[in-house]
Amino acid sequence: MSKETIETYLARFKGSQSSYPFGPEALVYKVMGKMFALVSQLEEVQRVTLKCVPEDGAMLIGQYNSVIPGYYMNKKHWITISLNGELPEDLLYQLADESYALVASKLPKKDRVALDKQ
Repeated sequence: MSKETIETYLARFKGSQSSYPFGPEALVYKVMGKMFALVSQLEEVQRVTLKCVPEDGAMLIGQYNSVIPGYYMNKKHWITISLNGELPEDLLYQLADESYALVASKLPKKDRVALDKQ
């Protein structure tokens, strides 16, 4: 999957906003101010970092060479995936969905209500 494809997919989530808070190296996707994805920009092999359930992350890290603990993130709750074609596209989409859902579910009630109205 290309970097552009995953960026387009991440941008479609309700309330998704992207910015470069860490500089041009990383495009960060947030929902109501909380990060749910980060896409590398200047690397030869592009990567996406997503939030995940710790048990799922550990399983994926053990199963795929292209999945490592979150790069510069909490290694228990985030995974970094090299976009080199090893991970099936449908699984990558599912992981993006789950990352968004995990972050959105932890938002304060007022933010969840505001998000539902968007």
